Amino acid sequence: MVSRRSFLNSILCTGGLAVSGASKEPFSGQVDRASLARRHSPVARALDPLAPLSLGNGEFAFTADITGLQTFPRAYESAMPLCTMAQWGWHSKPLPAELARQTLRLTYYDTHGRSVGYQTNSEGQAALFNWLRENPHRLHLGNIGLRLLTVDGREAEPLDITEIEQRLDLWAGVLQSRFRFAGEMVTVKTAVHPQLDLLGVSIASPLLAGDSLAVRLLFPYGSSGMAAADFSQDEKHHTELTQANNRANLRRNFESDEYFCALAWQTPAVFRQTAAHEFHLSAREKATRLDFVVA
Repeated sequence: MVSRRSFLNSILCTGGLAVSGASKEPFSGQVDRASLARRHSPVARALDPLAPLSLGNGEFAFTADITGLQTFPRAYESAMPLCTMAQWGWHSKPLPAELARQTLRLTYYDTHGRSVGYQTNSEGQAALFNWLRENPHRLHLGNIGLRLLTVDGREAEPLDITEIEQRLDLWAGVLQSRFRFAGEMVTVKTAVHPQLDLLGVSIASPLLAGDSLAVRLLFPYGSSGMAAADFSQDEKHHTELTQANNRANLRRNFESDEYFCALAWQTPAVFRQTAAHEFHLSAREKATRLDFVVA
């Protein structure tokens, strides 16, 4: 019996795998890697809650919707949540006082002749069992999206966005999003730094010159749920703002956890706090482009 290796060697030696009409020039050994990667770049032309596109560097990740940012998180929260996450981003809810003196009862199993305890049974100890299971949990560091207002002053919904064309350049790592809103085109370029926990954004649109388009930062409390965020617990965390020139520093604090967020912009803009954990960055002086970084 002829082995598979011998069979393939015999075909290669006789040229049996040659393709009819193929070039007879020898292979140069060079591959156009950029073209190879880019021809597989994903393109989106409609909102799909199961298929948002993400940018990252292995330590930091940002998942965006069809606007290139996190403008419509509710449309994705039950399918593929829009999150900003880093390897260091964890949160633990405080242990309730009534559980502080309790010890979890283990369930013992025979393991190769030894009795070994495992945390497998919540009966009679559900509160402690669930707290240990859920903490610590990943933390959504903050929502970075667009604040879009229609001509009648209401917050935009996904159906208000048309002519969507979004493409993730797999070679450059840049997400380019184009769409029409309120009769004008909006272009958003989004990228993550290859080493740092840093997001770069460039927005171009005539809408920046008015009040209908701004950037919104919204910070949540931690949650063990799939979205890793709870935006309904304003009293359980704090956001402290300091700013100078074209830079804003945000200190985030809740319980024993703390982290910092810095925002810097190049074009003339105004950064202001609009709620306990909500901030807006708006272009000024009739600008039609806004560039900024968040780290």
